[in-house]
Amino acid sequence: MLKKITLIAASAASAFALNSAGVNINNEDLELNAKLDIGQFNDSVEPESMFVGARYLDADNSSAINNDALYEMSFLMKKPMGESGFNVGLGIKANYTKDYITLPLGIEFGYALPAVKLVPMSLHADIYYAPQVLSFSNAQRYFEYRLEYDAEVIEHGHVIIGYRHIATDYNDVRGDFTYNASAYIGFNFEF
Repeated sequence: MLKKITLIAASAASAFALNSAGVNINNEDLELNAKLDIGQFNDSVEPESMFVGARYLDADNSSAINNDALYEMSFLMKKPMGESGFNVGLGIKANYTKDYITLPLGIEFGYALPAVKLVPMSLHADIYYAPQVLSFSNAQRYFEYRLEYDAEVIEHGHVIIGYRHIATDYNDVRGDFTYNASAYIGFNFEF
């Protein structure tokens, strides 16, 4: 019965083609992420404008001090800027490791490259920051930025090439700590 319910739910969600799931990898890191478009369920907002997400990052940061996986929940509101191909989003995240909790606020930018019609391509940039007032447990602050190039090689199937940098600051002996700074390649699937 559970299999049938899951299959029906997946079929219903795929009719909207607004949700996504992805994986990003390099030699040391594994990142899994998913976004659900909640705008499709609310008639008062446009579809593809409100997202809730989850991310898991198992990063090899070459340190015995903190090699914990990073778990994240997020909320993002996004809006296209006219017909320019440019979009802007504002978001909040909740990041968690076993001794580090932050609530960074951020801004996301996207730009659909106009020159290529056969393979749609876009550029993305994200910046998130949590000062001390939004940092809990042993956290002092959090800063993350990400740059991505996206090519839709098949319908609803994207290849991603990107770079992420996550800097943390602890209240204890660890102090300023680069949790992860690495390039990656990945896939993103829309359903």
